[in-house]
Amino acid sequence: MIIYINDKACEAETGSLLLHAAQQNNAHIGCICGGNGICQSCFVYVREGAELLSPPGDEEKAFISDKLLKEGGRLACQTVITGEGTIRVLTRAEHLRRIVLGLNVPEFITYARTIGYNVTTKLPGGASNVIARVRDGKLNPVESIGKIAGSVGYGANFAVHTALDTLPVLQAPFSFVSGALQTPVSLISGALQGTISLVSGALQAPVSFVSGALQTPLSLVSMAANGIFSTANGIICSISGGRISLPGTSCSPGDGAKPKLVENVTITVR
Repeated sequence: MIIYINDKACEAETGSLLLHAAQQNNAHIGCICGGNGICQSCFVYVREGAELLSPPGDEEKAFISDKLLKEGGRLACQTVITGEGTIRVLTRAEHLRRIVLGLNVPEFITYARTIGYNVTTKLPGGASNVIARVRDGKLNPVESIGKIAGSVGYGANFAVHTALDTLPVLQAPFSFVSGALQTPVSLISGALQGTISLVSGALQAPVSFVSGALQTPLSLVSMAANGIFSTANGIICSISGGRISLPGTSCSPGDGAKPKLVENVTITVR
């Protein structure tokens, strides 16, 4: 089947992650954390075909606000293609690029407010989700490092392919260098894999201890962040007379209310 990533036609199969479909077709979707669901660099807007994708899981809900979910926001590293049909997604970077190039100031302001709200309200919960996954053994820190290294390799490969598409004259030199490096890279990869497995086992207990120790501080950070957000919203409501509030909130009846300085007086002339 064909899906569209930033309007680029890409071949994909049901059961594949959106992120993997992008990587296999040299389409740009970020993946700084290597697909561990902890960085949001693979955030995309689903413009068409949401019903053909897996529903948002706990990892996505921990990092994406309800507002962004309603707008089609997903993490490509956690989203699986479940049905045949037309799917169109737009990465956050491409969405912002189009807003800027279109000189769409109102939409840029809306975009900035929405992203700011998402970061302020979801970051503490997202961090708690990551720690809980580590504690429960669902996320291995050392294996995650290996995935991050793999994402760096993908990024370099994507940059090379982009350069080759732009400058075909580089095709022959790149093919020669690529062939010469294939064997050394394979050997290094195998050696690193064994090292990662050994270190992973050694770090399991310390990681579990740190996970439990950080749980309470993160809860306090979450409460503090929510308090700051509520205070900021109150200030905005007061300044705007109760007409403007931060995304996902509303002004209380008393916010921005002006005191009644004049009383109505009835004068009767006899």
